Amino acid sequence: MHAPALAQDLARNSAPDSAPDSAHDAARARRAVSVMFVANGIAFASWAARVPAVRERLALRDSVLGLALLGLACGAMLAFRAAGPLIARFGSRRVTRVSAVLLCAALPLPALAPSFGALVAALLLLGVCNGFMDVAMNAQSVEVERRYGRPILASFHGMFSLGGLIGAAVGALAADRALSPAAHLVAVAAVLAAAVTAAGGALSADARPVPAAAGAAGTSRSTQLVLLGLVAFCSSVGEGAMANWSAVYLRDELHTTAAVAATGYAVFSLAMLLGRFSGDGLTQRLGPQRLVRAAGLLVAGGLGAALLVNVPLAMMLGFGCVGAGLSVVVPLVFRAGASAPDVAPGKALATLATMSYGGFLVGPPAIGLLSDQLTLRGGLVLVVALVLVIVALAPVVARGPAARLPAARPHAIGGH
Repeated sequence: MHAPALAQDLARNSAPDSAPDSAHDAARARRAVSVMFVANGIAFASWAARVPAVRERLALRDSVLGLALLGLACGAMLAFRAAGPLIARFGSRRVTRVSAVLLCAALPLPALAPSFGALVAALLLLGVCNGFMDVAMNAQSVEVERRYGRPILASFHGMFSLGGLIGAAVGALAADRALSPAAHLVAVAAVLAAAVTAAGGALSADARPVPAAAGAAGTSRSTQLVLLGLVAFCSSVGEGAMANWSAVYLRDELHTTAAVAATGYAVFSLAMLLGRFSGDGLTQRLGPQRLVRAAGLLVAGGLGAALLVNVPLAMMLGFGCVGAGLSVVVPLVFRAGASAPDVAPGKALATLATMSYGGFLVGPPAIGLLSDQLTLRGGLVLVVALVLVIVALAPVVARGPAARLPAARPHAIGGH
């Protein structure tokens, strides 16, 4: 799926959007965006849960599977580059609706691939659709938050995490019942397609005017945007480290059982989920800058102390601190970037998504290389060091209008 094809689909519905003016419409838009985040989380986790079965069906070695999975990352990176201009032209509402449906259509394709080449192509397409949806639904979340007049952005990211837990649980059940990956993913895609189609009509129109400089080549080189991207990059390195190395650390370094090792990432994920659902209230009480600084110190102190003590229980608590602390960082970064006065929201979010995703790609291999030279314990010190960078850069999330929360309008929504 390339940007021109997506643009043609978007252009079929060219009637101007009308912005919802009532509290009821804003609440409907919030529910609709929540559905999009949950659906995206379910889709991603559903595929991840069936990777072993797809590898077995195609008889792929781990190294060959790793090359195929690069297609997913490459597709997302390509979409990030094109998403900004598409959102500037058509609005995040339309891009979210179209990309969500296309993601559902692409979800079963890797499970249906008859060969390695077909698998790479299917994953590339899935990555493109997911990349467009990622940027567009985040632009939607910023727009809905603006209409609310109070912080709600972190809760959307919490809905993605909740979707991931649901998708992983359903995927595990499907694997346990020996349901084929194709049948499982087709069923999930059908349910998700119905959900996002029903929710799409309630999404919010983009009311913020696009600045004249938006889309200019220099926009993505904004100093503030680069610094925000660096914060997102450092945070994503930490998330990627937990996903790839937490269980390995407990198993190989501390010699725990396989079950205890798997619990390490579960603790991290649960702490991140709870942190995201708590993040909006904390943002309102502390402000973005203080919250990012406190979150970074929690991660650095918790993980640093755990590595010093270096026993299983301490590491579990350290992983929980990482999840709770990093849970609020990327939502605050996205809010700051999308609110910058001289950058179109879609372009800003696409740039930040690219840098954030780069942390996931670069971080785990970098820790692996450090582990070869030192130990895995030494490799995880990289996470502590990068989180201290986040602490130092905390003021960037509160600079200018980037992170100042909009004043509540007369009909600003009161409840969750």
